[in-house]
Amino acid sequence: MTEHPAETHAPSTPPAEPTIATVTFLRPTAPAASSEFVWDDGTEELDDQGQPPAAAAAPQPVVVPPMPTQPPAIGPDDRTVVLETARVILDKNAARDLPESKVVATVDLDDFADAPLIPAWMKTPEGWAAWSGVFYRARRRDFRRWVRRQRTDKGHIRQFGRGVRRSHEWVVGFEGVRVQSAAHTAHVLTREARLAARHARFTPRILGAKKELAMKTAEKATKAAEEAVLLHKKAKKDRNRARNLRAGVVYGPPLAAIGSGYAYGGGLGLAAGLLSTFAGGAFVGRKPYDEEENWTTEWRSLGDGDRMTAPMLDQTFRAAKVIGAEETLGVVQMPMLDNRGAWTAVLDLPPGVPAKRAIRATDELAAAFGVEEAQVSITKKGRAGRIELYVSRDLPFTDKPKPGPLLDLEKPANFWGPISIGPDVRGLPVSISVVERSGLVGGEPGAGKSASGNTILLDAALDPRVILWLADGKGGGDLEPFEALCEAFEGDADPEAFYGMLQDLIRDMKRRYALLKKLGKRKVAEELANQHPELSQLLLWVDELMFYTTDEEYGKKITKALRNLVSRGRAAGIVTFCATQKPGSDVVDTSLRDLLSIRWALRCTTPEASDTILGKGAAASGYSAKTIQAEMRGAGYLWAEGTNPVMVRADYYTDEQVAVLLERATEWRRQAGTLPNAPMALADQLRAQGGEDAQILADVLDVFTAHGTGDGPAEWLPGQLLLDRLKAAGHTVTAEKLGALVVRTDEEKAKRPWGEKGSRVAGYPLARVEAAATGRFGLTA
Repeated sequence: MTEHPAETHAPSTPPAEPTIATVTFLRPTAPAASSEFVWDDGTEELDDQGQPPAAAAAPQPVVVPPMPTQPPAIGPDDRTVVLETARVILDKNAARDLPESKVVATVDLDDFADAPLIPAWMKTPEGWAAWSGVFYRARRRDFRRWVRRQRTDKGHIRQFGRGVRRSHEWVVGFEGVRVQSAAHTAHVLTREARLAARHARFTPRILGAKKELAMKTAEKATKAAEEAVLLHKKAKKDRNRARNLRAGVVYGPPLAAIGSGYAYGGGLGLAAGLLSTFAGGAFVGRKPYDEEENWTTEWRSLGDGDRMTAPMLDQTFRAAKVIGAEETLGVVQMPMLDNRGAWTAVLDLPPGVPAKRAIRATDELAAAFGVEEAQVSITKKGRAGRIELYVSRDLPFTDKPKPGPLLDLEKPANFWGPISIGPDVRGLPVSISVVERSGLVGGEPGAGKSASGNTILLDAALDPRVILWLADGKGGGDLEPFEALCEAFEGDADPEAFYGMLQDLIRDMKRRYALLKKLGKRKVAEELANQHPELSQLLLWVDELMFYTTDEEYGKKITKALRNLVSRGRAAGIVTFCATQKPGSDVVDTSLRDLLSIRWALRCTTPEASDTILGKGAAASGYSAKTIQAEMRGAGYLWAEGTNPVMVRADYYTDEQVAVLLERATEWRRQAGTLPNAPMALADQLRAQGGEDAQILADVLDVFTAHGTGDGPAEWLPGQLLLDRLKAAGHTVTAEKLGALVVRTDEEKAKRPWGEKGSRVAGYPLARVEAAATGRFGLTA
């Protein structure tokens, strides 16, 4: 057919909406006769003789309707115009009689045959071969990647190697350090014992004292060497036992898995056991040694987790300038770990280097070790040039304190013997004796003075023989729980009342010395105090001394009285302890402070404040309470026994535990008959006065008590009820006489309801009766 040029017809008026498609009209033409049969797709087909097929030889003309001369009208709602002429032209099979072989079969998209989910490659051997090749190549690439990975830290072989190493290190443990240290100590002491024995053997007997001293020295050295050898044997035994136990834990399961697998499964079971062992070792060593990568051979420190060794000690002491660059330390006891995980060693400094030089350099040594100052403790060990070094793993005294030993007491304490203060940095208990001693406790606010003082106060309270005199300059109630056990107590922070209490104590001290002179004794001892209770130990505890000594009117008097008691009262059995925040010379006179022999310096803000407690030069010698951290509550330098202060944390008792211990102390004092008498009731005081009027008022107060409730006596009672009870008690009292004894105001005479019926009657208030009794006889309610 021939296509004529398109003619486009536009509507005469603009459409309401834009048209969607352009319509092209095709002019119909009759098909020309041809010997060729051309299919719709343009192909030509002939029969075997080269002629067109029979159907094609006489083609039937296609009837095409005439084209319209006018374009069809487009309705307002039509979007697309489909011409009938186009339908006829596009219908290829409408007027054709084609052979069945050339008719294209229709495809049914819903027909999936009998295997709709099987891929096409699974239906042919070539597909299976291709798929197998892909799997093989993928597995080969995975194996190559696995082999390359083994060279890295995350490879399974590397992991298994690390796991074996870590397991073996855990089996070996640190007990070998203790064995080496014990062996070294045993060798050193054995050599010293041999030298001492040789010296004693060749010392002539004619020298007498020197021979005896040499024999004693040799005997002592031999005993020390034998103890060191026994400790070495015990350390080896403990090491072998611990290693065997850990070896069973580590190596037992793999051997059991391999053996049982081979026994039950043969070669396959053996392979399974080896594979499981390999997997377990790789799991243990799955994390690389990242922490070791930062360690260098130039410098090692305990703060980085390294082990203490003799070369490290030499390097550290040289860095702190305790020893020279060419000098070395003599290791008496090799560095070893204690049961708290801290390193300890006994060292001999080079000749001519005193121990105090190392003690003064505690800060420098701590910096060289890579730890805090409070973690390093250095003490002199037996001789001027020998020290004991102790470096704790963590900051000491920051863990939860353990229950104090006083809670386990089943019988009264003995204040004449050692008093438990608390543990030192090594965890060993520290005890002091306060017999013929006096003490000073100081530190900044919040350092733990009250809790530290409880260790001494509770020990004294639990001894029924000790007499307590307490003064609370704070007035905050810290000492109030002890008031019921005290013979004298000042809790109002009143300097005048405290000065009067000191005067009474000085008079008691004079009576004690008079009795000692009569008995022919110079000082009070435990046996003498047990025979004469009036010579029992007396503890004077003054809290917040600064408040009393800085008073303008009584400050100097109080200082003078305290100096008298501290200097003279010790032999008479009077023990004085003072606690204050700032024990400077403006607070505590040096003439008094120097007499206090026991010093306990809790955390201070400056080294100078620490020196005011421990003494001048203590901070420069390495004993400064400034180094105590805020987390170390209750810790301080205690200078009581020995030549150097010791870091101690006081035993801590909660308020509930203090109440329990005071109840126990009250019961023990009641049984011993030493519980101080409670203040007499006003009625008892009236009876002690004697006289008819005092007896009447006493019986009136008893009536108020009898009609009281659990909250106390009655506050008001009718007058007739009081008269009836007085007559029943044998008193001849009229209403006029009772009114003369207890004078009331007009308001107090007013009637009040009483009884079940609520009848209004006149009566007496309790406050007016007490006021009449105290005012007339000069008593206290």
